[in-house]
Amino acid sequence: MTELTDNQPPIDTDALLLMLRRKERNWVEWGKACQQLQKAGLKPQEIFEATGFEPIQQNQIIVGAQVFDSMMKVGVAPATQTHYQRVGSDSLYELRILSQEDRAATADYLFNRNIDSEGSKEVAKAFKEFSYMQQPPVGFTHHPGDAVAYQYWRYIKQQGDLTEKTRLIARGLMFAHSQSARNQIEKLLTALTAPPQKPAPAIPVYRLEADEELPRTVAIAGEFPLASNLLTDVPQLAITGSFQIVRSTWAAGWVSLPGWGVLCKTENPVAIIGNKDTLPLKLVGTSTETIVILDRSITEWNEFNYFAVDRDGQLAIEWFDTAPNIPLLAQLVLVVHPKRPIDPDTPQDLWELED
Repeated sequence: MTELTDNQPPIDTDALLLMLRRKERNWVEWGKACQQLQKAGLKPQEIFEATGFEPIQQNQIIVGAQVFDSMMKVGVAPATQTHYQRVGSDSLYELRILSQEDRAATADYLFNRNIDSEGSKEVAKAFKEFSYMQQPPVGFTHHPGDAVAYQYWRYIKQQGDLTEKTRLIARGLMFAHSQSARNQIEKLLTALTAPPQKPAPAIPVYRLEADEELPRTVAIAGEFPLASNLLTDVPQLAITGSFQIVRSTWAAGWVSLPGWGVLCKTENPVAIIGNKDTLPLKLVGTSTETIVILDRSITEWNEFNYFAVDRDGQLAIEWFDTAPNIPLLAQLVLVVHPKRPIDPDTPQDLWELED
């Protein structure tokens, strides 16, 4: 007889060892006996030498017996209880990671589906992960079979190979418990046989990055020669928003130019079309067609810029070294030449392409 600690009654060590050596009763009793012997101070190796139960087997049946007792407290089907009293310590051992309630539900499921210990490991792991969720995913119930089916549902959606998808769908349907879980997996099967849908066309999306990508739209007052009073007829534009939207009642022409800094600084610009014959301004290398930009908001003289003035009813652009005694109508902002065409058959040096 061996006395146990913690006020536990003494055990008959010899009787327990004999029962194990002869493999009497069932494995649940063997597991409890091994646990009692270890608590009495016998080492697993000593028990092995006396009974033939290897240490790894002792651990399995001890844990399996604990799982069996815990699931019996919750309650299982009579057929499940009878089955696992005879065999299945390896299967119940895998359920150690589950709660008591989930152990009982899983034991019934394993027995009804005739799932072996390898399958019980897969079911227990899936059910444990499933139990971490605050609520089951749509279509899947809190059941070990649906938990495994949900794992396969996830694997199927991540799989690109058609053959592997088909295999996983079959596995998921095999484990699914509820009809709603089967429906979720069958939807993936239907998607395999459905004709491929044409992908929606890609939408070209661009982002304006540089300031020059935002155009500056300028109203055209007319062409040189131009009557001076026409310069004041052009209404001031209202430019708003991130895309420089122009709102105006001006019915004449418009020109959109790159958002050069000098142009963006203008408050009330007006464009006038001219050429080397009509432009009231001497420029070297003037192109056949030219646009002159005037800013009507600047009418105060300075010696660093050209200004538009009235000369006998006609618009003139002049430079004054001293303040003139006639009204200034606008300041010349810039002159724009069109893009120069390049003849690909005529070799040119870079400097020849510059004005």
